[in-house]
Amino acid sequence: MHVPDGFINAPVSVAAGVAAGVAIAVSLRGARRELDERTAPLAGLVAAFIFAVQMLNFPVAAGTSGHLLGGALAAILVGPYTGVLCVSVVLLMQGILFADGGLTALGVNVTVMGVVTVVVAYAIFRGLLGILPRTRRSVTVAAFAGALLSVPAAAAAFTAVYAIGGTTDVAIGKVFTAMVGVHVLIGIGEAAITAATVGAVIAVRPDLVHGARGLTAPLKLRVGGELVDAPAAAAAPVAAGSTRKVWATGLVTALVLAGFVSYYASASPDGLEKVAADKGIDEKVEDHAAADSPLADYGVKNVDDARLSGGLAGVIGVGVTVAAGTGIFWAVRRRRTEELTATSVSAG
Repeated sequence: MHVPDGFINAPVSVAAGVAAGVAIAVSLRGARRELDERTAPLAGLVAAFIFAVQMLNFPVAAGTSGHLLGGALAAILVGPYTGVLCVSVVLLMQGILFADGGLTALGVNVTVMGVVTVVVAYAIFRGLLGILPRTRRSVTVAAFAGALLSVPAAAAAFTAVYAIGGTTDVAIGKVFTAMVGVHVLIGIGEAAITAATVGAVIAVRPDLVHGARGLTAPLKLRVGGELVDAPAAAAAPVAAGSTRKVWATGLVTALVLAGFVSYYASASPDGLEKVAADKGIDEKVEDHAAADSPLADYGVKNVDDARLSGGLAGVIGVGVTVAAGTGIFWAVRRRRTEELTATSVSAG
């Protein structure tokens, strides 16, 4: 659903950019409360994983494909504020390096694909957890539902933006019906990927899943013939020892998906591209400012072998995204630590 340059006029693009900037600023502040020494590197990994899976377009209808948006997955794994930042990092890397999603439309993309998906998915997720039993299975079910509905919500949000600032005169009702219709199907794929990923992480490290906090049973010790909760420090070495394994496994998975599996992704246009072509809203689309990038269109320039070119581009993309994301999230975490230290010293 990456909106290219030329779909939305300049005033609305600027307004969307301002809205996205405000959302990122709020998220930076909120993420300080969500990130700690374990989740900061995980957040960078989540961004890289989303980048990788977005390369895997899957067929949803004749001549139409879809891909993960990632807002629901990020929000549930690392928190809604950090989730907005994860998707924003991915969109920035895609726009600058891979000419995917217009640079003037970056604000629109962050707002639609990042903010809307995170807000809708996390609201539904939390709402369902409030009425479902507090179990790991409930987290997976709620993740599925939140992800499923977040995608058509993003499609509706794009239609609303286009109704205000679209550059062509089309029947908005038909665009809305087509966009929401195809993205309901894409949402099924989004929900399946999100639920599977969240379920896999919960199975090995539920304490790392933001949306599953409070579900982990405390470690028990037998004292005098009775089971009692172990001190927090007793559980820490086990958690710290396996965090690196989760991170390494996730990174290898992202590299394999982007570097190898992506070659077999559907070549059909995604939902927005298909609707745009069918309804004529792409008549004034503009060439991407980064069209001459060495990695444009997810291929390495001057590498003739398509499999090798796409695979290298995917690996580079995962590497750059995990490095940029991890650096940003560690900086956010460090800022929070410095604030707490300063407050403590002042209070002392």
